[in-house]
Amino acid sequence: MQDFKLGAVESRFADLIWLHAPITTSELVKLCAQELSWKRTTTYTVLKRLCERGLFQTQDSVVTPLLSRTEFYARQSEQFVEQSFDGSLPAFLAAFTTRKRLSPEEISEIRRMIDACEKE
Repeated sequence: MQDFKLGAVESRFADLIWLHAPITTSELVKLCAQELSWKRTTTYTVLKRLCERGLFQTQDSVVTPLLSRTEFYARQSEQFVEQSFDGSLPAFLAAFTTRKRLSPEEISEIRRMIDACEKE
């Protein structure tokens, strides 16, 4: 199973790429120097790691996402539910709602999502 976990710094870095993609590696180095106070070598090291994990690719010095930000976080959520709740979304929701009350808007949105799934 592919690992869809990112540390806090990796998440900030990935968000920069998703926000500015496609981006040249030289532009990314400048951006990371400004936003993260990174040196060039740090940028390339983390970029290489995330490329190896299948999030991004670098071709002709241009970085592009292999997964959108939305798709990545959807897969990360699926992985969390799978690992923590044996893949049971109801078990996740039961655990989640024991500590946080859902607002009427959240309940309506969940109902809309369920209705949409039933129509498919």
